[in-house]
Amino acid sequence: MSMLSVLRKIVQEVSTAPDLEAVLDLIVRRIQRAMRTQVCSIFLFDSVQQRYVLRATQGLHQEAVGNVSLSMTEGIVGQVGQRAEPINLEDASRHPAFHYLQATGEERFHAFLGVPIIHHRSVLGVLVVQQVEHRRFDESEEAFMVTVSAQLAGIIAHAEATGSINSEQHPQAHVRAKHDRHFNGVAAASGVAIGTVVVATLAAELETVPDKPAHDIAAELEAFRSALDAVRDDIRTVSKGLAQRLHSEEQALFDVYLRMLGDPALTDAIETLIRAGSWAQGALRDVILVQVRQFNAMEDPYLRERATDVRDLGRRILSYLQEGAGPVSIDCPEDSILVADELSPTMLGLVPEEKLVGLVSVSGSGTSHAAIMARSIGIPTVMGVIDLPFTRLEGRQVIVDGYSGRVYVNPSDKLLEAFREVMREERAVAAGLEGLRDLPAETTDGYRMPLWVNTGLVADVARSLQRGAEGIGLYRTEIPFMIRDFFPSEQEQLQSYRSQLEAFAPRPVTMRTLDIGGDKALPYFPIEEDNPFLGWRGIRVTLDHPEIFLVQVRAMLRASEGLNNLRIMLPMVTSVHEVDEAVRQIDRALLELQDEGYQVLRPLIGVMVEVPAAVYQVRRFARMVDFVSVGSNDLTQYILAVDRNNPRVAGLYAAYHPAVLRALQYIARETRKEGKPVSICGEMAADPGGALLLMAMGYEVLSMNSNNLPRVKSAIRGVSLARAQSLLNRVLRMDDAEEIHQYLRQTLKQLGLGQLTRPKLPHQNP
Repeated sequence: MSMLSVLRKIVQEVSTAPDLEAVLDLIVRRIQRAMRTQVCSIFLFDSVQQRYVLRATQGLHQEAVGNVSLSMTEGIVGQVGQRAEPINLEDASRHPAFHYLQATGEERFHAFLGVPIIHHRSVLGVLVVQQVEHRRFDESEEAFMVTVSAQLAGIIAHAEATGSINSEQHPQAHVRAKHDRHFNGVAAASGVAIGTVVVATLAAELETVPDKPAHDIAAELEAFRSALDAVRDDIRTVSKGLAQRLHSEEQALFDVYLRMLGDPALTDAIETLIRAGSWAQGALRDVILVQVRQFNAMEDPYLRERATDVRDLGRRILSYLQEGAGPVSIDCPEDSILVADELSPTMLGLVPEEKLVGLVSVSGSGTSHAAIMARSIGIPTVMGVIDLPFTRLEGRQVIVDGYSGRVYVNPSDKLLEAFREVMREERAVAAGLEGLRDLPAETTDGYRMPLWVNTGLVADVARSLQRGAEGIGLYRTEIPFMIRDFFPSEQEQLQSYRSQLEAFAPRPVTMRTLDIGGDKALPYFPIEEDNPFLGWRGIRVTLDHPEIFLVQVRAMLRASEGLNNLRIMLPMVTSVHEVDEAVRQIDRALLELQDEGYQVLRPLIGVMVEVPAAVYQVRRFARMVDFVSVGSNDLTQYILAVDRNNPRVAGLYAAYHPAVLRALQYIARETRKEGKPVSICGEMAADPGGALLLMAMGYEVLSMNSNNLPRVKSAIRGVSLARAQSLLNRVLRMDDAEEIHQYLRQTLKQLGLGQLTRPKLPHQNP
């Protein structure tokens, strides 16, 4: 058997092992056999003892397991951990770092190969093989060990974490439970929540349904149709229960579910199988799992999210077929944190709104239906926590950190108190900022900085106006498209746009034309690409489909009739040809509407600078349009080559990276040379320190999430423009993003504005 086949078999077996001990035992036995060595052992690092503990062995004395350990600097194992690289020795006893462990019986063995087990840059432990004869392990053997270690690191980390979570059942629980174990995901909705886990699962599991013939086809058809009706009623009930918290566009997510239930492609396929002789549960299983596999195989992130919706509906129908009484109700404690493998919108209705304080999903991303709703409601949420052993968390206390995308399980009293302090600070700051609503964002030396907001849902409008927004710098028009199963008509779009324009009139409203692709897609307009962020997205899509672009622009223009506060913004532009063509299409739509008798005026037209190519053409663009706006989130992502939705690299996403700051300064300077206004929307504008830097660079409008607006306004009112410019000059001489971030925090504290910065979060070791 080839080494690759051996590796695949080991990974497959280990991934299904029930606990950490079984995982480690399987690893050492399989590797010892595959490499034909006398010994294979695993030492895991214990962060409490700060020692490498022998946790499994095949070949050494079994009684040494759990009783033998080495410090971080002790023995060759300690050297492997310190250096984080393999050590391959012909005779270990001659190495200066050799430390004889009498209890193991290792004195017979000479050849030694140790490789580090590394997960997310942390050394979890050391994997060791030993042999009696004097020899160096050859290159292929060393390469195999390194490969095995890399493949198994995540599995070991997961098993170790699960063991830590379950440690309350063991005598040493009081020690192990205080590790403040955290799991990384993607921050989907900001804020901090502390509460008790409620695991959202349905009793019905599609994969466990057996094959059975239908003894009475008519009865099976009736049972299936009754289950469909019952699920429809459930969804309508949940939608009605959330009606006070959601507006029409958010509630349209439930309409998506109802349309799926009425889709002949789904229901007819199930009934066809029933008529062919399958019982209803088996027919449902076959059709749902095929659709789930099809959606999961798609490259598009949004379409993959639809697999969650399909599976959720399938489970709900199955629960009625099995029990006739629907999903099992959940007993919810106060301060419930809803945790699910795949969080779906309907699951939000499982917990009463007054008890729901946080959301966590093992699967999914910031673009899922559930994430959209969580942001709308304002519940701290973390998505994509891929290593979280969620089925073992019921009733556990957790902390949801919606700022950094972390979930802490079984937190220590010290960590709980630290996060409670963060929550107290958040409440105190919010209360202190309420009086700023009607005051201008004006510096101490009289410079006025307009503060606008980013919106996408109807619920955003009321919150924005309550916080004193002076305009909309970015209205994400793709949201009304995403929550439907087909392109909205011109009239439907007009109604959505009119509500935004009317609510803010006479304040300006900047509507971005349809921006799909990348991390945003439409279920009825699939875009399948190997690299969607560098593919067919933004203006590229709409220029290729003028029929979509023109309908949208017509709806925008008609919605602005009599209000005249519309601004149109073009996303993802990279060339003057794109800008020229888009402006020509807008003028065409304008003339058509005027010929049809509509009293519409030509709106201000601008471009979004989101990619490096646009940075270096910004003066050319400025000559062609009325304004320039920077999309700092995407621009940062492209400059740094970091997908901010990927939890593996999200930590590399740094808004204050020197390269990003220099690009932003260049954009502002070049646009001003053409006498055109330049604005910015994104995370940096929403941070008080970042807002001061951007103001100093010459940005004339800052646009942000409405929740951040009061903090930014307070920061601007607390400094002079001259002080902000001095701050910028100092920052531009720095070379490290973290150094810049810390300097901004310190400066704000010196100015008496420290309470406005993003909360300082407790930083624990994993």
